[in-house]
Amino acid sequence: MTASTQDISSRVRNRVMWRLMPYLVLLYVIAYLDRVNVSYAALEMTADLGFTEKTYGLGAGIFFIGYFLLEVPGAVIASRWGVRKWICRIMLTWGIFAVAMGFIQNAQQFYWLRFLIGAAEAGFFPAIIVYLGHWFRGADKAKAVAIFMSAISLAMVIGGPISGLLLNLQWFGMEGWRWLFILEGIPAIVLGITTWFFLTERPENATWLPAEEKAWLVNELDRERAARELEGKQHASSILEAIRNPQVLLFSAAYFFGLIASNGLGYWLPKMIKSMSGFTNMEVSLLVSLPYSLGVVAKVAAGWSSDRTRERRWHTIALMVVGSFGLVALATWQGHLAIAIVCLCIAVIGLMGYTSSFWAYATSFLAGTANAAAIGLINSVGNLGSFVGPYGMGWLKEETTGYTAGLLALAASAAITALLVFAVRVDRQEKHQPRG
Repeated sequence: MTASTQDISSRVRNRVMWRLMPYLVLLYVIAYLDRVNVSYAALEMTADLGFTEKTYGLGAGIFFIGYFLLEVPGAVIASRWGVRKWICRIMLTWGIFAVAMGFIQNAQQFYWLRFLIGAAEAGFFPAIIVYLGHWFRGADKAKAVAIFMSAISLAMVIGGPISGLLLNLQWFGMEGWRWLFILEGIPAIVLGITTWFFLTERPENATWLPAEEKAWLVNELDRERAARELEGKQHASSILEAIRNPQVLLFSAAYFFGLIASNGLGYWLPKMIKSMSGFTNMEVSLLVSLPYSLGVVAKVAAGWSSDRTRERRWHTIALMVVGSFGLVALATWQGHLAIAIVCLCIAVIGLMGYTSSFWAYATSFLAGTANAAAIGLINSVGNLGSFVGPYGMGWLKEETTGYTAGLLALAASAAITALLVFAVRVDRQEKHQPRG
């Protein structure tokens, strides 16, 4: 690569990164906050509405049933109809349902609204992964995915203190947990509108890119796309073949068990820390932010390392082993708060850090609509684990009167993810992609 080309490469990659990624991260922070704020609301909501542990666990997890049913169709629609239009629709509808959560009165309303929020959000994640493929070369994808998915940890970092403050509100005779849902749902509606004006569908349409940089980026992406399509014919030439591909099925199963571990922990973490510490809601919310702050660092660092070395598989395996070890240690030392927090930090580093290399690996061998369908399948099947994890934790807590059995089950799930990723064999890994 010549010095001139290297200079163009650096300029356009930085310009695209700073134009798109902060906004996409903001969208995902709001999405994830509206998904998991129920874990903070539960500190007061379950007692106010008389919910059992199983009721809360089922309601927390049922989000992912609606998510599962519409995820693959949503991914394909985003690929064919346009990501910008689809993201606008998604955010407006889930924002409305998220606000409605502030008015629930019983378990049935809780279940239905959680289901509808999941159905409304379905397609958001794969649509963004498809969108990143419109703008970032394969050599840069893990870093972009890592930055985007750092929103999960950021949502937990900033969502804790914000949710802790909102729980203290008592406006117009309504409890704080109701205002938590209402005030955290409104930004999704606002951003659903602004997305139409801010996001550019593809580089070809980018008026904010200079002509020379636009031409370079379009040429690079077209070259990569042609190479993937040529090699992808060996793997899948249609949506049906893509979702029956053995590698896609292995990735789906791996993500299923990975999300059992990460979301089984995430949805119960505020209640778990409160039971271990006896702290106030605000103190618990602040303490939850600590491990997820480290999760942000782990995710970005893992994405950078994975891109630099062009290695995906062992990055993913190693981090899931770390996550599994942290969960076993947490189950062992949960009676000692300081040690338990250290173990929790280790677990979250692994459970948050693996996703960037995982998704770069999972999207490295298919192209076009087949790739969108594969992403949708992996994410939808995987997110069934997000139903199993929270509900399973609630069931085990009621049946065993503690968190130990649930934590060990989550640790086993993380270990299974590592084994399934080890079983995947994607021979081709970005061999046509330059480093510069």
